[in-house]
Amino acid sequence: MSKGTAKSREGEKVIAVNRKAYHDYFIEEELEAGIQLTGSEIKSIRAGRVNLRDAYARIEDGELWLIGMHVSPYPGASGKHQHDPTRPRKLLVHKRELDYLRGKLEKRGYTLVPLRLVIRRGLAKIDLGLARGKKQYDKREAIAEREARREIERAISPRW
Repeated sequence: MSKGTAKSREGEKVIAVNRKAYHDYFIEEELEAGIQLTGSEIKSIRAGRVNLRDAYARIEDGELWLIGMHVSPYPGASGKHQHDPTRPRKLLVHKRELDYLRGKLEKRGYTLVPLRLVIRRGLAKIDLGLARGKKQYDKREAIAEREARREIERAISPRW
């Protein structure tokens, strides 16, 4: 799967892609985590009413939490069954993966950012990226490289 695109594999529906993460970070590793959700949240997610732009994950009290993901309220849910759009959501990973992430995150400069939110085999999953922040000159370099690639494609493609 190419980065930053909304292509899906067999049995998978991509709900949201965090394109900003690919712009702001070097993604070194990816891992999949489940999300603990309420009924109205999963209905909103299936409808595509979610934003990952300012979200990140962190470890607190031996658990992995997703902070800042916005899931819009589901219009069909009644008042008492409605969820808080930006509440922290618990991520479900194996203990071994959590210990591995804790070791990596203690190193300076690493962070966990959500890359994609997908529905796989009927369950909401989030693909997290172990990322290192880009400096401003790295971002400019990536933009220049992308522009050069576009120019080459334009020069090669036939003009009808």
